[in-house]
Amino acid sequence: MSNPDQDVFYMRQALALAQGVLYLPSPNPRVGCVVVRNGEVHGRGATQLVGGPHAEVMALRDVLQNGLTAEGATIYVTLEPCCHHGRTPPCVDALIAAKPARVVFSHFDPNPNVAGRGMRALREAGIQVTVGVCAEEALEINPGFISRMTRGVPYVWLKAAASLDGRTALSNGESQWITGAEARADGHHWRARSCTVVTGIGTVRTDNPQLTVRHVETPRQPRRAVIDPGLSIDANALVLKGGGTTLFTATKDTDKTLRLADVGAEVVYVPETKLVASSSLSGKSRPRVDLLEVMRWLAKRGDNEIHVEAGSGMNGALLQAGCIDELLIYTAPMLIGEGMGIAKLPGLHKLSQAPRFEFIDVARLGADVRLRARSVARWQDLLKKIHLN
Repeated sequence: MSNPDQDVFYMRQALALAQGVLYLPSPNPRVGCVVVRNGEVHGRGATQLVGGPHAEVMALRDVLQNGLTAEGATIYVTLEPCCHHGRTPPCVDALIAAKPARVVFSHFDPNPNVAGRGMRALREAGIQVTVGVCAEEALEINPGFISRMTRGVPYVWLKAAASLDGRTALSNGESQWITGAEARADGHHWRARSCTVVTGIGTVRTDNPQLTVRHVETPRQPRRAVIDPGLSIDANALVLKGGGTTLFTATKDTDKTLRLADVGAEVVYVPETKLVASSSLSGKSRPRVDLLEVMRWLAKRGDNEIHVEAGSGMNGALLQAGCIDELLIYTAPMLIGEGMGIAKLPGLHKLSQAPRFEFIDVARLGADVRLRARSVARWQDLLKKIHLN
């Protein structure tokens, strides 16, 4: 007979294992697994690099290496076990072969290839199944995977470092460094757990960033992408070093595309949404790419989580396009006065028109504070989608 408190206790051990591989298995979800028999943990495992073993297989291997057995055990998994052939064989087959008495998982896998089939296969094999233990805690670890599978877009957070009066740079563009070393290192953690770091061409011109992970250890570097509507990036920009950077543009320029390919960049043409009046003296207008289409493209590539580090113009455009799920704001205890804000947005006539987010976490990082705020409606929608009707 199941014990709810015991289920939570062991599931949280499995969740800790999944949390421990935040930087590792993309585009696969982060999953942890614990095998418990007669009140003792016989094996533990977490999903490995893409193409490697999943959490259930790693935990069952650990059981064997410990000279123990999973027969009659209860197995705790943070996501419904897969039941299809992908890069690896179905985890359900390995579980059935191990003959546990019971399998507990946090929530259903919304991947259309799974979506309840894993549960049914286990039950048809005579294994008791319990679903829904620590479901929201599990979603916190894989919001991007759930979003990609159910909405067709990644989960996107926007990171900005700002003063107390909401300025991200001086009027002349100087922004390094508003926050201290601890806040910058934390920002690299969020880069490392993402699939792609996205910026705009304005930030590339002003700051010439690398957008690589340097302040935390990671087994893989996230990909980098630049929203560059006019395809005006300099081929010597640091963000292109090492190759593999994706450039999203609304401009078809075969010669420039070939030159950028020589430095390892991939140019992706995205349809233009509308012309945006420029602030340049020329009075000309500039193209603007469909940002939601950019996110759909990234999802089709297998990107789960997107980390945005851009200027106020790009931040505002992404917010207006409805692309941002969460804000990650690092606030420094200083006042800048006249300068650049977090996002350029059109003026409102009523406060009720303002996009609303809910604070979910506040953390002290050296002299600075990190604020996390997310769209409640979007989060609740993801929660609904991990439960089968």
